[in-house]
Parts: sequence; C-alpha cells; structure tokens
Amino acid sequence: MAHSEQEIRATYERYVATRDRVEAGELGWNALAAFFTDDATFIDPAWGRVEGIAAIREFLVESMVGLEDWEFPHEWAMVQGDQLISRWQNRLPGRRGDGSFYEAPGYSLMTYAGDGRFSREEDMLNMIHVGELIRESGWKPGSGFNAPPRNPRR
Repeated sequence: MAHSEQEIRATYERYVATRDRVEAGELGWNALAAFFTDDATFIDPAWGRVEGIAAIREFLVESMVGLEDWEFPHEWAMVQGDQLISRWQNRLPGRRGDGSFYEAPGYSLMTYAGDGRFSREEDMLNMIHVGELIRESGWKPGSGFNAPPRNPRR
C-alpha cells in the first residue's frame, strides 16, 4: 500500500530535524534509529549493509565517533511512491581561502514503511571525493574514531 507523499515528507522532515539536533550535540546518533522499522536495512558506502534495528542503532553510534565536527546539511528531497531520495552534503569543518566549504554531496534512497518509519536507507557518495577533501583540508578524526571495516558486507 502506497503512503501519501505528505506523510513521507513529514516523516523525513522530522528525521532531518532530529539529525540537526544530533549535529548540535543535543542528541546522540542513536536517536535516528527511531525512524526505522525493527527489520530495517541500512546500506552505507563505507560500512556496508547493516540489518535490524539493534545493529542499525550500534552502527549509527560507532560510525560517527570522531566525526563530531562534520555537518550534513540537507538540500532537497523527492518522493515517488514509497521511495524518497534526498541530497545532502558531507561538510568538513573549515573553509577554503575562497570561502567555499570542504564538502561532497551524498544521496539517500529511503523506503517508507508507514507509521513514521523507514524500512530501508541506502546512502551513496563518492568516497574518493571525501578522501580528497580530508587531505586538502588537513582534517583529522576526533578521539575514538572507528574506521569502517576492511571488507564490509555488501
């Protein structure tokens, strides 16, 4: 059963508002787990496939340690059926001499399951671009940084 675009967008807007609160240090990354079904799948380009709410909650926390100074500003979202795609930025701290940000775009494809929850999120971004930005900016990970697994489950 397809859900209304209004319902999907309203849920996503709450998701982004929660993420904004996480970035501001008001909530932990695990707060985003409330937006996923118990059997959800999250696919990250560096960490791979994560299945089930408990594993997603753990992934959200573990993968973000040491990245507390990054931001992920939302740019836009589109809905078709129960699918939502959004564009956002991976923004490192600081700016170049010309005032531009060190940032690389990311896209999320999310499947809405109803009741304010998503059953799937697949994030896509160019990891080579992110690596180049890290080198260019001189950014170093914060304390406790966890590197992604060498051979993530795809």
